[in-house]
Amino acid sequence: MSSPYGKARGSAAKPSSKRKPSDNVVEVDADAAPEEKPVAGEKLQKVLARTGIGSRREMERWIESGRVAVNGKPARLGDRVEDRDRITVDGRPLDRAPAQETRCILYHKPTGEVSSRKDPQGRRTVFERLPKLKAGRWISIGRLDYNTSGLLLFTTDGELANTLMHPSANIEREYMVRVMGEWDEEMLKRLLEGVMLEDGVARFTDIQDGGGDGINHWFYVVIMEGRNREVRRLWESQGLTVSRLKRVRYGDVFIPSKVKQGQWVELEPKELKSLYRMADMELKNQKRGTHKEREKMERQFTKRKGPGAAKSRRRPR
Repeated sequence: MSSPYGKARGSAAKPSSKRKPSDNVVEVDADAAPEEKPVAGEKLQKVLARTGIGSRREMERWIESGRVAVNGKPARLGDRVEDRDRITVDGRPLDRAPAQETRCILYHKPTGEVSSRKDPQGRRTVFERLPKLKAGRWISIGRLDYNTSGLLLFTTDGELANTLMHPSANIEREYMVRVMGEWDEEMLKRLLEGVMLEDGVARFTDIQDGGGDGINHWFYVVIMEGRNREVRRLWESQGLTVSRLKRVRYGDVFIPSKVKQGQWVELEPKELKSLYRMADMELKNQKRGTHKEREKMERQFTKRKGPGAAKSRRRPR
């Protein structure tokens, strides 16, 4: 049985007796799909998520509830935006980061700083010592409590931060912890198998003895979640008190010994690549800070330590 389109194509391709040999004949395939034009802009919820104010799904709910406007008009789910479009959330202009660039830094948090942008009690926040950005804003990948020091990552890619912080990410977080009290191997076994806390079962995936004298002992522990005060609560469930706590690793990123408390450093390209790999996201172009930013941080650090710090750095004659 012949195709109904075969006869039509055959008749269309039959040359006319009046056509000159030099004439070009263009055949059109009736079965071919029309060529799709590229869609301009990005999905609005993706742009919103990249600023770090929430996940894509959460941004979809914000759009549906009328909290987002584009160029002065209420946004709708499915809207796409370009760089020239003006986006507001709850009436406030949105500070957008470049779509194809990212910047990530490692900050060595000291104790006595909160991980939020503002503190009602007026305490210092971790954001105060970070370099200023011309576009976008810093988003912390996780948090550390007031009395915990160590590695804290910041990025300008909110979607990366949200993905890494999601419970399904299962990223190793390693801490150096000093506990006070009596312990034994059975206790460590319980902490590895899992104990019931007020918000569910929690456990360490690894415990390594770090040594110590008397009632104070050091351990290196690994958890796969980022629940509030999880490391402290696990030890407290066994009757021990945590007297020191420092995060030393997040995934494949370790805190360098050269980075002192209160200082930050740009992530190396391989470290940035590992973060995007853990998030199962396409790697973006890395934007790095300037030499002036680094010099400013060094000056602030020296000023905080006092005049004696500057003298100690001078080479002896």
